[in-house]
Amino acid sequence: MYKLSFFVPEDYLETVKSAIFATGAGRIGNYDHCCWQVLGQGQFRALEGSDPFLGQQNKLEIVAEWKVELVCSDELIQPAVRALKQAHPYEEPAYDVWKLEVF
Repeated sequence: MYKLSFFVPEDYLETVKSAIFATGAGRIGNYDHCCWQVLGQGQFRALEGSDPFLGQQNKLEIVAEWKVELVCSDELIQPAVRALKQAHPYEEPAYDVWKLEVF
């Protein structure tokens, strides 16, 4: 079992979640589409050679983003991460994958 967490701008929140849920991720027992999310503030500065979705090169940007966390079975983590990357608008989406121990 894994936990996948990622950051996404509000306009793409449901699109990215739907793409990930379509892989089967976010299932807990007899429930699906399970996640936890909270609105926060992210920051970045796009460097030379980047193609930023938001902001401009060499300028610090502070944007509202949602952090989403969900669980994913072992066999679905790679398809879930691929779906995240394909649906996400950012050139380099920020995400974490954590291996969980199940007791």
